[in-house]
Amino acid sequence: MQRNSKAEKVVCGVCGRTSPRREMISVDLVRPAIADDLDKTHPDWRKSGWLCLEDLQSFRRRSLEDLIRRERGELTDLDRSVVDSMATHETLSENVADVYEEKLHFGDWLADRMASFAGSWIFITLFGVILVGWMALNTVPAIFRQFDPYPFILLNLVLSCIAAIQAPLIMMSQRRLETKDRLRSENDYQVNLKAELEIRHLHEKIDHHLVRQWERLAEIQDMQLELLENTITNRRR
Repeated sequence: MQRNSKAEKVVCGVCGRTSPRREMISVDLVRPAIADDLDKTHPDWRKSGWLCLEDLQSFRRRSLEDLIRRERGELTDLDRSVVDSMATHETLSENVADVYEEKLHFGDWLADRMASFAGSWIFITLFGVILVGWMALNTVPAIFRQFDPYPFILLNLVLSCIAAIQAPLIMMSQRRLETKDRLRSENDYQVNLKAELEIRHLHEKIDHHLVRQWERLAEIQDMQLELLENTITNRRR
């Protein structure tokens, strides 16, 4: 009996398409905000008692877009991606570092590695040892042949070249770090916005179900009172 009820064909009150019952949703389970939009565009949508999932997703997307527009005044690309993920029940959280590494070119990777090495104590120690050795080789003429005597003009040129190369490498690495931080902040914004909207929808669903339960309880209570009155009347007769 349960399989037959699920395979039963029902009609969507919006598009009029006939589909199995498992692909439909009862009109009683539609959230009030979406139901209000459906009442405006399709006044007779409740008559069939069912709504297909495609129309539900479409009106859910429209309801979310209207909600964001009312609160922010505009709808950005990030907001649209959040709305689409909620309509299709997709996840937004992702590892930004992995996505960023996939788009990294060899030159970018090399610049990051060189900038990372230039900002370490290993580089500072090696650089200090080379400087001390360079100056020692050129200040002891009795042992070594001087190739850059005091005031070490060639050493100054080498240091200037190293500084000139290091500066753009560090700037390239910082720019990519800013790009990674921007991607991370955009992903955090999308996840937070989706969580906020989902929590709001959960509150609406809970309130809607509570109202429906109170209505059902009131109907059951009225039926019980009616049965009780009928029983008392029959006994008196």
